[in-house]
Amino acid sequence: MRRVLTTLMILLVVLVAGLSALVLLVNPNDFRAYMVRQVETRSGYQLQLDGPLRWHVWPQLSILSGRMTLTAPGAQTAVVKADNMRLDVALWPLLSHQLQVKQVMLKGAIIQLTPQSKAAVQKDAPVAPKENALPDVADDRGWSWDIAGLQVADSVLVFQHEDDDPITVRDIRLQMEQDAQHKAALDFSGRVNRNQRDLTLSLSAKVDAQDYPHNLNAVVDSLKWQLQGGDVPSQGIAGEGRLQAQWQGAQRRLTLSNLSLSANDSAFTGNGSVTFAAQPVWALELNFDTLNLDNLLAPETRVATSNDVQQQGQQAQNRLPRPVIANNQDLPEYNGLRDFVAQVGVTAKTLHWRGMTFNDVNGQFANQLGLLTIPTLEGKMANGRIALPGTLDVRGDQSRAVFQPRLDDVEIGNILKAFNYPIALTGSLTLAGDFSGPRIDADNFRRHWQGEAHIDLKNSRMEGLNFQQLIQQAVARSSDVQTQENDDTATRLDDFTTDISLDEGQMTFSNMQGSSAVLSLTGEGQMDLVKEQTDTRFNVRVLQGWQGDGALIDFLKNTPIPLTIYGQWQSLHYSLQVDQLLRKHLQDEAKRRLNDWADRNKDHQNGKDVKKLLDKM
Repeated sequence: MRRVLTTLMILLVVLVAGLSALVLLVNPNDFRAYMVRQVETRSGYQLQLDGPLRWHVWPQLSILSGRMTLTAPGAQTAVVKADNMRLDVALWPLLSHQLQVKQVMLKGAIIQLTPQSKAAVQKDAPVAPKENALPDVADDRGWSWDIAGLQVADSVLVFQHEDDDPITVRDIRLQMEQDAQHKAALDFSGRVNRNQRDLTLSLSAKVDAQDYPHNLNAVVDSLKWQLQGGDVPSQGIAGEGRLQAQWQGAQRRLTLSNLSLSANDSAFTGNGSVTFAAQPVWALELNFDTLNLDNLLAPETRVATSNDVQQQGQQAQNRLPRPVIANNQDLPEYNGLRDFVAQVGVTAKTLHWRGMTFNDVNGQFANQLGLLTIPTLEGKMANGRIALPGTLDVRGDQSRAVFQPRLDDVEIGNILKAFNYPIALTGSLTLAGDFSGPRIDADNFRRHWQGEAHIDLKNSRMEGLNFQQLIQQAVARSSDVQTQENDDTATRLDDFTTDISLDEGQMTFSNMQGSSAVLSLTGEGQMDLVKEQTDTRFNVRVLQGWQGDGALIDFLKNTPIPLTIYGQWQSLHYSLQVDQLLRKHLQDEAKRRLNDWADRNKDHQNGKDVKKLLDKM
């Protein structure tokens, strides 16, 4: 055992001595010109190394350099700048005058993929039909160049496409290992901070670069990301997934397949592609099991009405202000739609939005440089169905949206609650309409949209005002008519129809007709969606609830009684003209009886005098 240990110690001493001798005898600066020349020969890029090169022996034999820059031919700025570079080299090839770099490590690097760092092609330069992307064969000068790995730490990537705003990726950590066939394993993490939003991203992938830049294939086994800040929901958006990607250089097309991603409690699969041209062309097919927009979109800011001021003042004491995202206020709405062409299909088994749940959602979207067409956007909502086909045109100075909503047997109470309308109304809504406006959001719809629609409401119930009770109580106070006890505080109708028109916050109701076993009504009116006020006039016939069979009750059953509902939605007032109606009824009844008496006594002077008096009235 002692001999074995002695032998191992001797070998270790010899190895250490050999390395020390190598470090002392070989000057790493002898490789400087060779590395610069090889980089320029193989890529055309200019490599500049500042400061002397030096050895680093433990734990890996390496060459250390100071500041380095890598510049594309004719570029205005360097594509890579690094404070430190480390080249991990193989020991035995050095003994035979070969420099085999196993890994390049950059620390504190700034990588700029911008128009200023791109190579500038000379006007008289020949154009090759296809660039050779395979490694060059080592020449006969006794040296070879081979890199198996790349490591980047604590670095920054600046990416800019044409004249778009630059995107900065910070805290980059990259580890890539490739074999002789240019198949690589890659681990990456970084952080993007833009418009007060912070995106953290990490991924692990296998990359096949045998035919790069003509073709590049990647399988992303693990992708994790988290988005916070700005107008993102307070809990942030986080998810993970996997996908396959292929880059086709000749077509400048990126294809995504086997796409599987999650975001909070939403998850989808799909595939797609994007062709990069003057106007990129997108094609996407996304299939969601669950799409919860309430957890992905920040709550929409609602402009306060007079009723909200006091409540919002109390809440503001406990609410931190949201950050303001700077943007160019001179840009038209939805300006980004002008820059690309897209065909997108979306399906979702379940979709949650504004507290509403939709099933079997299907949407088809086509964008043509600012003209967004939505031929299909439909889904089920409980026992009903909703469809919202339309268009959004942003090609002019002002955007314009046009939609033709179709609702069949949809619960109206859920819609009113979802869009913060304090109207206590329920029922099965069927609607067919045509509306247009400048922007697609709820508050803009209240204030600036126009349109018309026909509404059919089944089994409706309006809380707070019982038309039957209001009328019968008013009649009972003004006459000796008796009514049945009724403690219900809601107006119920089996059927209700109306035509509506919307003009910048003013909604007009016409041709209103409603009926039930108890009531029959007609009417017209207006609503102010911004001030949340109404002024609606009804003519109501109460068909049941009267006690007795007198002529007055028959008159009340067959006579529409004027009823006006007005004021703020949350504190409605009403006006009834029962007294005038009863007074007129008594006058008419008195006239009828006097007229009958006069007819019976037409041969007497008194009868003639009464007849003349009635004719003057």
